[in-house]
Amino acid sequence: MTSPDYGALPTEDSRSFGGVPDAFQRLWTPHRQVYISGEERPMTKKSEDCPFCAAPARSDEDALIVYRGEKVFALMNLFPYNSGHMLICPYRHISEYIDLDADERAEFGEVTAQAIRTLKKVANPAGFNLGMNQGEVAGAGIAGHLHQHIVPRWAGDANFFPLIARTKAVPQLLGQAREQLASGWQG
Repeated sequence: MTSPDYGALPTEDSRSFGGVPDAFQRLWTPHRQVYISGEERPMTKKSEDCPFCAAPARSDEDALIVYRGEKVFALMNLFPYNSGHMLICPYRHISEYIDLDADERAEFGEVTAQAIRTLKKVANPAGFNLGMNQGEVAGAGIAGHLHQHIVPRWAGDANFFPLIARTKAVPQLLGQAREQLASGWQG
């Protein structure tokens, strides 16, 4: 699936919104509804329904894959918290970190480190959030397949949008970020 080119997102002022006039502009992000409603989430935890299992069979550009290793791969998060938000996934369909074998665990760590080095090189973030949500109760959107989030952070990147409007402004299209990171990936 090629990442959609949304172009300029539609905005409306209160005159066209149909409400009481106010000073707010409304930024409509209808593409986020797919994530919020769970429409893109697998129906089961089985590998045949898993987008992370399907991704390696597609082209890097279509699957937003940045790097392919022997046992794990790195790809862009389809619903990023910030530009450059990557996921590290094992090829094997497992749900918990403790299910990785020793070789997978070693490569998982090395690819995580390389992803951080690459993000530092191409995007110069001030810090990172790393994390794994294991199980639906822990917040895993795709609980059936282990994945680690690598979220680059910059001073001031938590602006008012998430706090007030529950909207995240991400300044770079996923395909552009994937190309930049794939080009900057080192051995």
